[in-house]
Amino acid sequence: MDRRHENLFWTPPAVERQEREALNGHRGAVLWFTGLSGAGKTTLAQAVARTLHDLGCRTFVLDGDNIRHGLCSDLGFSAAERIENNRRLGETVKLFAEAGMIALAASISPFRAQRDSIRALMGACDFLEIYCRCPLSVCEQRDVKGLYRKARAGEIAMFTGISSPYEEPLAPDLVADSANSGLNDLVTEVIGLLQARGCIGMGRSGAPQ
Repeated sequence: MDRRHENLFWTPPAVERQEREALNGHRGAVLWFTGLSGAGKTTLAQAVARTLHDLGCRTFVLDGDNIRHGLCSDLGFSAAERIENNRRLGETVKLFAEAGMIALAASISPFRAQRDSIRALMGACDFLEIYCRCPLSVCEQRDVKGLYRKARAGEIAMFTGISSPYEEPLAPDLVADSANSGLNDLVTEVIGLLQARGCIGMGRSGAPQ
């Protein structure tokens, strides 16, 4: 029997989530961008965040690489460590959503079960999975960080798409075809998804309602 938490007690908040959302002018939500390295996850997340900020929304981008510089700096890239990395990221973005903010997580998050567990953690209404779909061949051609070259040369072990699997989402909330669509069009699609799910609403002035 796990007794590590038997002396811990949950403290309810003095300010409820609905109050925070009312102050912010929009619902809290998590946009989870998944896909291969080089598929454009961070680029799209940052562009969406910029657009939302300009519309008056409270946002924060949590990039997979940035997270590994701090919160997950103690983790490597084994399957178990990748699961723990995304568990921590999932718990973090949940807090942002509960604060009434729109969190944008850009993470390869290669395992389908892990992404599904994060959705279950916060509920389908808060978690919007965006699959940045881009063929491996295109990602390798881009190779912005030079990682595919190193992986092909055997310099990086357990690299997603080369020596470690990526499990595509079966039913993502949005497929962002980053190989064939322009960035502005993809941003429009993501904003449209947030509107359709009632996370933000647009008034005549273009500001969230």
